[in-house]
Amino acid sequence: MHINRRTILLGAGAALAAPHVVTSARAQAQVTLKLHHFLPAASNAQRDWFLPWAEKVGKESAGRIKVEVYPSMQLGGRPPQLFDQAKDGVVDIVWTLAGNTPGRFPRLEVFELPFVSGATGEISSRAVWDYYEANSKDELKDIKPLAVFCHGKGNIYTKDKVIKTPDDLKNVKIRVPSRPINDSLQLIGASPQGIPAPGVPEALAKGVVDGVVMPYEIVPALKLDELTNRVSIFDGDRSLYTIVFLFAMNKPKYDSLPADLKKVIDDNSGGDSSRQLGRYFDEWDKIGKAAVEKAKMPEHHISGAELDAWKKATDPVVKAWVETRTKAGDNGADLLAQAQKLIAKYSA
Repeated sequence: MHINRRTILLGAGAALAAPHVVTSARAQAQVTLKLHHFLPAASNAQRDWFLPWAEKVGKESAGRIKVEVYPSMQLGGRPPQLFDQAKDGVVDIVWTLAGNTPGRFPRLEVFELPFVSGATGEISSRAVWDYYEANSKDELKDIKPLAVFCHGKGNIYTKDKVIKTPDDLKNVKIRVPSRPINDSLQLIGASPQGIPAPGVPEALAKGVVDGVVMPYEIVPALKLDELTNRVSIFDGDRSLYTIVFLFAMNKPKYDSLPADLKKVIDDNSGGDSSRQLGRYFDEWDKIGKAAVEKAKMPEHHISGAELDAWKKATDPVVKAWVETRTKAGDNGADLLAQAQKLIAKYSA
């Protein structure tokens, strides 16, 4: 699959301006939506997703919707505050990580458990949207969900030490993106640090961390090909981890739209959009992998007995999640089984 470059390049030339305004030249916009996110203006997401999405919404609304895109937290606050910015109407639309606020979306967290998510972003995104509709609508009742999706496989990037087995991470300071991966790496003796993505380059440069767990796609935006020297990749049809992303809109703002403008938003959100976003991340993984190869970073593939050791070492985190959800009134084992069944379905 290749991202439609003809669509993508509409407005890409404005990728470094702030704010980024995309609208139809033929009509006066009647509704302005502020879209806020945490990555730089030069990121894959800004160039290939937000600007084309904003332009498409503008065109399909005949210029009645204007979307202003603000990267790099330009409207203020910190990345963990993005969800509440959308919920409270500080901004209209955000892109954020469910794991930025640990414990807030406990059922969705199942996809962030070790070796539950699939081999690609598209597989995991299709699964997580279906799961959300069946089990987690109440977790997102305070906003209008535009997409619930995942990135592809998570890797381990380190400055010098090659990571092959869980023992290799003992006493290593490593950046983690979510509670499940934090608990997993802490269990095996690492020193996990919860740092939002924008803070990663500085943390690596200053030695706050010795490595990070992230997918390939983020390599260029955070300069991981310059700030780290090794990458370890988990083979097989499951990933060490993924992140559940939320593309969320302020609910009162959505509800205030006339029916025809609601339809424009609906036509550019939902399950199909979630799947497409997963596919975008898979394409961006190829760009990040190319950057790693260009930098001649040694890649170690974790497979066989090494992979089995990782699964065994992190399995207690999966069991603890099941127990916690069951104590909270859910059927934890059933939720896990549903997630695994959906991943298997879309992996076939």
